[in-house]
Amino acid sequence: MKKAWLTGILAFAFAAWVFSQEPETFRLTLEEVVELAQSDAPSVQLAKTRLSNFYWQFQSFRADYKPVIGVEAILPNLNRSIQSITLPSGGVSFIQQSFMSNNLGLSLRQDIGLTGGTVILNSGINRLDVFANELNPRATSFLSNPVSISLIQPILGYNALKWNKITEPLRYKEAKQAFSENMELAAYTGVQLFFDILIAQLNVEAATQEKINADTLYGISKGRFEVGRIAETELLQIELSVANAENAIAQSTLNLQSSMEQLRTFLGIQRAARFEMVLPLELPNFIVDPNKALQFALQNRSLIVSLERRLKEAERNIAQAKGQTGPQISVNAAFGLQQTGSTFSDAFQQPLDREQLTLGLEIPIADWGKAKARREIAQSNLELERLNVAQERVNFEQSILLKVRQFDLVRDQVSRALRAYEVSRKRQEMTRNRYYIGKIGITDLNIAVQEQEAARRTFITSIRDFWEAYYDLRRSTLYDFAADKSLVNLPQGY
Repeated sequence: MKKAWLTGILAFAFAAWVFSQEPETFRLTLEEVVELAQSDAPSVQLAKTRLSNFYWQFQSFRADYKPVIGVEAILPNLNRSIQSITLPSGGVSFIQQSFMSNNLGLSLRQDIGLTGGTVILNSGINRLDVFANELNPRATSFLSNPVSISLIQPILGYNALKWNKITEPLRYKEAKQAFSENMELAAYTGVQLFFDILIAQLNVEAATQEKINADTLYGISKGRFEVGRIAETELLQIELSVANAENAIAQSTLNLQSSMEQLRTFLGIQRAARFEMVLPLELPNFIVDPNKALQFALQNRSLIVSLERRLKEAERNIAQAKGQTGPQISVNAAFGLQQTGSTFSDAFQQPLDREQLTLGLEIPIADWGKAKARREIAQSNLELERLNVAQERVNFEQSILLKVRQFDLVRDQVSRALRAYEVSRKRQEMTRNRYYIGKIGITDLNIAVQEQEAARRTFITSIRDFWEAYYDLRRSTLYDFAADKSLVNLPQGY
């Protein structure tokens, strides 16, 4: 009990020490946040794990088309028991049997993707030792199988190997392109969180400055009120502005802390951290050709591969329905050499032929339309999938072209918003100076302040819209138009 109490005290002390540490401050640009998001974020680690899973699934698929070599052995198989045997006279007698067998074989199995059949190559040796009993003396014999080749070939059936060879490479290609999309999604999310912090940070600065201005106005207005130059209602209005500025500081500070915590969690930073974001005022100047953007999107996006895969899988389902509901024919053929002997060398002298041929046939006569229904369902699903794929492709192409047009609009909006912000800020300064010398009232000053704050928010929002549109266009096309390079990147080994 005393030990548990001491452990609890130590744990509490350690936790208090951790939380008392000063958070580390990171001053980051937008590019640095994107780089961190694409390297350290837990979502990126999950994307790598998913890619690894698909990679090994693809390797497993490829192994299905390679030979399988195996050794089979039973060393030994000893049997001492009383068994019933049929005598030459037709009677049955119980005698004691005592023997030991040893089997050793080597096999090579190869599936044939083109036909769906299987070829098996075998070689082996069996030894049988019969121990002496009241009927027989001790004897040893060998059965050799120097070489034997077998073929198992279904005819008119469903060939899973053939269809897997079509769909599995598409599935792996889709996974590789999806990984690049996840990387750009991490970058896009990082951009959103970057601006959440930046806007909250700028709001704190603006609210703090507004509080300073409100305090200054309140001091001036209080003096004017005392000499009877302004009414009490105007003084109260300015006092209300001071209280509103204090509330704005508290709310914007809370938003800043919440935004920082979201980014810290997204980046997987375990320790306490603070962030100071640098406003990205330098915008890349490039032109996006809509046709080029659409070309890269069709070439790089996993959705296009997914559409192709879905059509192939629908066609596969038709082949499967036909193969599993029609006549079933299979051919099993084997050819090899065998020999027996009382010694090991005798078992390989002048081996004898061994042939085997089996033709299996199964023809459904009456299933009350069940097989036809399965085929029709598969055919209907294919037609439905074709319509869905065609519509999804059209929607995808339209969305890419729309993103390009929107990108051009938000880029032009930044310059207009900057000009409006500069005009509103200059007007606010002039209005404030006129209020200081008593030329205008508080109402005119408040209007100028509100207009300047609205223009500031619009300007910051326009910058955010530009960068989000830029990274959204990267994510949608997997192409960086500013750097003129592809964003289809995979970890080494994939």
